[in-house]
Amino acid sequence: MAALLSDTNKYDDGEGPPIVEAYHSAIKDLIRRRLDESRCSWADFVFDASYKLLAAEDMRSIEAQVLANGYRFTSSAMISALERPDAYLPIPGSEGNPDEFSFEHAGAVTAAPDKGGRELCGQGDNVVEHSKNVQGTARYFRSIKDVADALSNGVAENTIAVIDDSGGTLTAPILEQFAGVICAGGTVRSHLGILTREYGIPCLMNSKVKGIRNGDRVELEVSGPAKTTEAYQTGTEMSVRVWKLPR
Repeated sequence: MAALLSDTNKYDDGEGPPIVEAYHSAIKDLIRRRLDESRCSWADFVFDASYKLLAAEDMRSIEAQVLANGYRFTSSAMISALERPDAYLPIPGSEGNPDEFSFEHAGAVTAAPDKGGRELCGQGDNVVEHSKNVQGTARYFRSIKDVADALSNGVAENTIAVIDDSGGTLTAPILEQFAGVICAGGTVRSHLGILTREYGIPCLMNSKVKGIRNGDRVELEVSGPAKTTEAYQTGTEMSVRVWKLPR
């Protein structure tokens, strides 16, 4: 709660996504009103009274008000890009052509094609160990328009979704239709990691990839071990690989 009221909060500096600012403003207003009405101290409110004075219905009401004003849930898909803009630069010369967009992550492990034509183009944290690797066609989902198009026209068979952020909010309506997911943010314990685990969808989190364009055929090494909590805590490397396949 204190974080929501702090002037130094990560997305409360006047430059964050509008929907975040709208939520923060509404929650601050609600807390001020409940404090005035209850006349309790701030310490009592934080450590005890807040559980009585704030309810889930209050949060649902704020959400309804925010959406009624025209805001939409685009921020979860953009936060990673806002935090790490250099990680989401397009291939030089591809501006204006979404099919030529490619993540160019620093730290992506690459290598020339092997004898089978597979070109190593990155790595990520495996959410669940599967019996075999998954192959499919890469498709970037970076905006509500991308998801809306998929809802209208369908998700092509064997689509490997490539997305920015780990929240899972953006792609939730079509998540079940993906053959696999490459996510640039988060960990295997992030919301998206939990959702893909429940749906049985092969997924790599915290991925660093380079040179994958819309329409490229890719292979995810999800037959490798799933990254553990202990590995994150100790800094143990457990990444599995991502290859680009010959067309």
